Amino acid sequence: HNLYLHSALVQTRKTGRDEASLKKAIRLNTLDSAIALNMAFFVNAAILVLAAAVFFRTGNQEVASLKDAHQLLAPLLGNQWASHLFAIALIAAGQSSTVTGTLAGQIVMEGYLRLRINPWMRRLLTRLLAIVPAIIVIGLYGEGEVDNMLIFSQVLLSMQLAFAIIPLIHFVSDRQKMGVFAIKPLVKAVAWTIASIIVVLNLQLVIDQAQQWHAATSSSILRILIWSGVAGLFILLIITFIYPYLLKRKVASIDIHKEPVAGALQSMDTTPFHTIALALDFSEKDQKVLRYALQLARPDSSFVLIHIVESASAKLIGQEAKDYETIQDQQRLDEYVR
Repeated sequence: HNLYLHSALVQTRKTGRDEASLKKAIRLNTLDSAIALNMAFFVNAAILVLAAAVFFRTGNQEVASLKDAHQLLAPLLGNQWASHLFAIALIAAGQSSTVTGTLAGQIVMEGYLRLRINPWMRRLLTRLLAIVPAIIVIGLYGEGEVDNMLIFSQVLLSMQLAFAIIPLIHFVSDRQKMGVFAIKPLVKAVAWTIASIIVVLNLQLVIDQAQQWHAATSSSILRILIWSGVAGLFILLIITFIYPYLLKRKVASIDIHKEPVAGALQSMDTTPFHTIALALDFSEKDQKVLRYALQLARPDSSFVLIHIVESASAKLIGQEAKDYETIQDQQRLDEYVR
């Protein structure tokens, strides 16, 4: 979520569009990300230190699940609060990942897929997608499969990571898009090296897990599906790496709304009204709205043009938002006024 969400969070600050202001925004966002990720690092380090200090030194090297850890903490440390604090920490971690994951999903849906749904519907869908599979597995196979399901989720996450990193490096290396903010050759080389290491390690994890699943089943159909999935992952990774090079040959549009229909903004016969408010969505429907408004107007009538900006930053900071969609919508309104 850091790659998607934090990249969007930088737009929630009120900054100018000049080079100095953008550099300041990037510097602040880098500081923000560094603090957040290092705090996460210390939390993860604390978990490892706890495991080493409590379980390894007491000869309990077989502890491999959260359930075992929770039950053993209190007797080994001699304090019942140990297991309670461990449970509270797990709940807090779960809430944190759920909130950030949902927000990152909103950024991807709205910014990349142009798919917008009501917040309550989005939250309901994401919660159900997270909870229902877990309930089904526990209901069918019992609590004993929870740890296997947790491992499976980590395999899925590791598969997704490469598909976030590779396009990101492509994007920030593109001087046509980034201008003076494009990364330098040294940074680019380091980025690709780190990305390659991450991809190789995570592919190894996927292959190891696939081998375990292969050995655990005698069904030829399941084995074919397992290795077809691994092969499909390799193919998608290759496409993810090559496609941006092919995309550079195309003229891409990042316009949020379609261009207005030719001749839509034309003079029409009017019927008097003093002040008229027009709700606009920058589609072909605007032609009807404008026609009726002009029919109701007189020479000294006032028009109030209304358009709702639905980007994440606009929802958060309102009129202070300066993201691409806000700026483009304002330009479109100015065009309507002219």
